[in-house]
Amino acid sequence: MSHLRHLSSSPSSSWSEIQNQTVGTTGPTGPRSPHSSPSAEAKQKREHDREFLISVLESSATKRDARAYLQTFGSNLTGTTSTGSGPKKPSATGAVVLHDGIRAVPDVPRFVQGPEKEPAAQVDEAPHVAIVKLSEPQAWDDTLLDGVVKTLTQLRDLGLVSVIVVDCHVDQGHALDWQSAMAQQTDRVLRAIGRYGLPAATVVDSGIWKSNSSSGSSRSLGALSSVTPAGHFVGCGASFTTPLQHGHILVVPPRSYCQETLKYLTADANDVVFALASFFSGLPIPEQFPSGKEPSAEDVDQPVRRVVVDRIIVIDPLGGIPSRRQGHGAQVFINLEEEFDDIQAALNAKAQINLADTAPANVPGGLKSHHVRNLQLVRSTLAILPSTASAVITSPAEAANFKARISNSLFAGEVRTRRGQNPLIHNLLTDRPIYSSSLPIGRIKPLSPNSEILIPRMPTTTLAKKGLPLTIFPNTRAGPWVPPKPGAPRLRLTDTCIDLPRLVHLINDSFSRKLDVEHYMNRVQDSLAGIIIAGEYEGGAILTWERPFGMDEETAYSTGRLVPYLDKFAVLKKSQGAGGVADIVFNAMVRDAFPNGVCWRSRKNNPVNKWYFERSCGVRKLAESNWAMFWTSQGASLNEELMKDYENVCRNVAPSWADTKQAAD
Repeated sequence: MSHLRHLSSSPSSSWSEIQNQTVGTTGPTGPRSPHSSPSAEAKQKREHDREFLISVLESSATKRDARAYLQTFGSNLTGTTSTGSGPKKPSATGAVVLHDGIRAVPDVPRFVQGPEKEPAAQVDEAPHVAIVKLSEPQAWDDTLLDGVVKTLTQLRDLGLVSVIVVDCHVDQGHALDWQSAMAQQTDRVLRAIGRYGLPAATVVDSGIWKSNSSSGSSRSLGALSSVTPAGHFVGCGASFTTPLQHGHILVVPPRSYCQETLKYLTADANDVVFALASFFSGLPIPEQFPSGKEPSAEDVDQPVRRVVVDRIIVIDPLGGIPSRRQGHGAQVFINLEEEFDDIQAALNAKAQINLADTAPANVPGGLKSHHVRNLQLVRSTLAILPSTASAVITSPAEAANFKARISNSLFAGEVRTRRGQNPLIHNLLTDRPIYSSSLPIGRIKPLSPNSEILIPRMPTTTLAKKGLPLTIFPNTRAGPWVPPKPGAPRLRLTDTCIDLPRLVHLINDSFSRKLDVEHYMNRVQDSLAGIIIAGEYEGGAILTWERPFGMDEETAYSTGRLVPYLDKFAVLKKSQGAGGVADIVFNAMVRDAFPNGVCWRSRKNNPVNKWYFERSCGVRKLAESNWAMFWTSQGASLNEELMKDYENVCRNVAPSWADTKQAAD
């Protein structure tokens, strides 16, 4: 079945017109106007290339980021771009060139300890795609839609081809109105893509099918195949894979071919996105099983990957998932493994409040329930995708990179030198949000040294990943950590809940030094406050209750002078600089374990200090020592006794390294 052939028993002329456009003649820069001239087209192409270069440069990708990007998308950059743009291979000098001479910049603060190891290059010939849901495009003006499409074509130039699902939120009870709206919006998207050159866009309106609702096998297939809970699946796979192999952007209306009625029906856009994700991942479709045969684990344990889905992108007027803290905009990063249940519960609780005035009139269930559906969509799709995949939920203005034109104000937490970064391009090149999720929301930089502090515009983009489980001892669900009474039972590193060998390996690998385990165990025996572990000991923190030098434990406890101290903060080398492991651990420490503040020390020449500095409330270089002291306690610098206790602890904690030749950490 061809993807250009209409299968409906009552085809609409609107759909036929759209299909004719997909195979129509386009020039190097899209459909040519009868009044256009070669010089005007050349000027438009130069301007497009210039904006593309600026977007890549503003991503602030580090050399490590560029290397990881090239290893993933390098094989997709030849023969698929219209402008010849895209990252190049490392130069003879070893410097990575991102795009036409633009080099990676090394000054973005990241948690990286010691020398960086270059991973072995991997070549992947399968097309890399992003499944993009455009929510309510009928509410976007042409300029906004054009800006969003421009970004998607830039992603294509960078090796990531989009499969666009158009979601109009039109009342599906009126079939004619729905079909007319979908045809109109699909046409708008096609025309916008056509303005940015070849490869062309292709409409795939006959690839999604709906299984027979009376079939018991289709219901059982839902958990093991590409069939959604509503029975949708990809019935014509070649209509997707063939154009993707040629670099075409696909536009998919949310409708499905019903096997029972032999007609086209409306489909939920989220079901279409999930069906596409599961099909691309290689999960089987119903036709692969004999009628009435129940699928077994052996039938599905060797999926054939058709393309690589690297991103799920939701472009929604409501933007990202709201932060649980009032006034903080969207949640910057979501570790779905750990945070999904809490965020969903918070959104459902807020959905009980009357928010009709702030929710779009055609959004069913109100604003908060709409966010819940977006959250559930990214969770369900990422669950069946590789662990390297991620999801981005953003607003059309953010995706179009219009924020710099709307206001001169900075986003909270943005570094002054980064202007107008496109969250989608930045995420593709760095696999991170525009700024770190562990960066305090109140850290605001003025536009210039002489400008006044501006009220920040809160972020509207959320990055979600499958993430890592987080283990915290003692459990913070009962509340933040408090010092135990002297002589009371307390956590110890020898407890069965802690895998001590793996913890020691984590510390040794992170610091590239060997821990003196016996000395360290003796030192923290009676001062351990708690431990935070990310994933399978991929990152972690050990925190203690320290008392000022010379003060006994009873006095320190009774006078409230026990100091919360970050003794070890470690991330495996393979997880440093990417993946958000350091952010996950740091957030758990400052938001859950010690929300009232914690202090720590670091060598003055430690390359991680810039990362620490951005997340602390203050820093002080300790005179006549090699230490810099950091703290997250609000207003600590105004409390002279507290600062003396912090400094006393940071000066007197004994290092516990088997290697005594290097400077202590």
